[in-house]
Amino acid sequence: MKRLLDAAEPDAFRRRLLLLMIAAVTAFVLLAARLLYLQLVLGEEYLRLSLNNSIRLQPIDAPRGRILDRGGEVLAENRPSFDVSFTPRDAQDPERVARELARRLDLPEEEVVGRIRPLRGLAAFRPVLLQPDIGRDALAAVEVRKVDMPGVSVQVRLRRQYPLGPLAGHVVGHIGEVSAEELKSGAWPLARGGDFIGKTGIERACEPYLRGEAGGRQVEVNASGQVMRVLQTVSPRPGRNVILTLDSRLQRRAEELLEQVAGAAVAVHPATGEILALASSPGFDPNAFVGRVRAEQWEAWMQHPHRPLENKALQGEYPPGSTFKIVTALAALEEKAIDEATTFDCEGFLPFAGRDYRCWKKEGHGRVDVRRALTESCDVFFYRAGLRLGIERLAWYAKAMGLGSRTGIDLENEARGLIPSAAWKKRRFGVPWQEGETLSVAIGQGYVLATPLQMAMLTAAVADGGVRRRPQLVRRVETAEGEVVWEAAPAELGRLPVGARALTIVRQGLWGAVNGERGTARRAALPDVEIAGKTGTSQVVGRREGADEVLPLHLRPHAWFVCYAPYHAPQIAVAVVVENGEHGSSAAGPIARELVKTWLRQEPGGGKAAAGLAALAAGAGPPKP
Repeated sequence: MKRLLDAAEPDAFRRRLLLLMIAAVTAFVLLAARLLYLQLVLGEEYLRLSLNNSIRLQPIDAPRGRILDRGGEVLAENRPSFDVSFTPRDAQDPERVARELARRLDLPEEEVVGRIRPLRGLAAFRPVLLQPDIGRDALAAVEVRKVDMPGVSVQVRLRRQYPLGPLAGHVVGHIGEVSAEELKSGAWPLARGGDFIGKTGIERACEPYLRGEAGGRQVEVNASGQVMRVLQTVSPRPGRNVILTLDSRLQRRAEELLEQVAGAAVAVHPATGEILALASSPGFDPNAFVGRVRAEQWEAWMQHPHRPLENKALQGEYPPGSTFKIVTALAALEEKAIDEATTFDCEGFLPFAGRDYRCWKKEGHGRVDVRRALTESCDVFFYRAGLRLGIERLAWYAKAMGLGSRTGIDLENEARGLIPSAAWKKRRFGVPWQEGETLSVAIGQGYVLATPLQMAMLTAAVADGGVRRRPQLVRRVETAEGEVVWEAAPAELGRLPVGARALTIVRQGLWGAVNGERGTARRAALPDVEIAGKTGTSQVVGRREGADEVLPLHLRPHAWFVCYAPYHAPQIAVAVVVENGEHGSSAAGPIARELVKTWLRQEPGGGKAAAGLAALAAGAGPPKP
């Protein structure tokens, strides 16, 4: 019996093993069949479902801060823009969609196809901007056929706009797309490729305030790139608003007066250093830089003989001509090279070193003192004063008064100008200084160069009792809600290196230039306001003695005028230069007069001050020594 049981055990074990193997094989067959079913039968459907939805990150641009004038008029703001993009991976036939989109946007088909054709791999998942800032008609055409154009999307972005067009274009500046070099430099850590940043003017100088901080959102999109749902959003922080010291009405008047000429005008408040107007002609419309600049527009700017992209107010360097006599007079008085009683005879020329140095008045001015020399702009007087000073002392005083160096204004690319000296000439040309060259410098000719902004700040310092200030262009920075983030305060740079008596004498001479019977700037006079000023004519090329030929326009002298008003309580200082305008009295003086009139009539209290000064104008003029 025991042998029979022992023999039956292997049979039972084999049956159980067989059943287990059958179960295992069946399970593997069923699993294989399911896998085959999923791969072969449902594989395409699951592939479609897997591609149908994906998670993407979409940046949200921060609204750029606005730029406003001192009265709240908007100089730069934002407007909505509709940009068309295309993601090639979302379309089964990208080239077909690209051609259809090109027809809807009236773009060259091959140009659009050429932009998306090279995109492969990960690049095919990134949206490509095909057309920025489309019009509403084009937007409607795209939206109507959007179902037939998978991968096409329209983003609403904020686009920069300059509502006053060219007004203050050189000051406000413009934006542009950040370049690869700028991104590599590290100067723009928050910028991404395709972002727009400030390139010139206040747009660049105040970029950290204006830019804001971008936000973003996480979205789920379908195979056509359409957003199915928003998963998460981080709101952007708007940029700050920048309020300038500029007065748009005065700025507009300055640009109108310069419209037919090339030149610049600067108006500043003497007691604060605030820039009230800073105009350069010809100008440009910063709206042309929003997006891509047309090639023909760029070529027109580059070929223009008067350089419209140059801010002549702070980049234009000109011989200051007779306006420099303010410096020579102050330096000579302070150094005791002359005093207020010193007189020189002017016969129309000064013989020196074997040649005659001419005065602008051929018949001469007769015997003149420093006040009359400023009033009538006698060259011979300042030749002699310059010789008594010498080039080194004259150069030192000019530099101490702010010439030959940057003023420190917020805008970029400010020119230094040039105040020559013997050491400078030796370095520059390798030859010694000639004493006759001092005569030219003493009347603002020769090597000396200055910018309109420098001359405006010098005039403001004379008007304000000798206090030199840094020009102030940004008044304050605010949040979008009006909270003040930063506010400017007048910044003193020191004082003119002269005493009160020298300033008084020079101011009296400048008063006479506008209000005196023989003043060279009588065309700048106003009936109800006393203006003190100085004309200037700076040669572009030298002329032969006695030559009376008519020069071509581009070789004619530049016309200068600097002034401040009212004489007893200055509220504005102005510097004007008109390229090739020849005479400061006729070309630049009337422009400055109109700016003074415009400012005093609109400034609170200006009319009252003007009326009060009318009585003084009817009397003996400025206080006598």
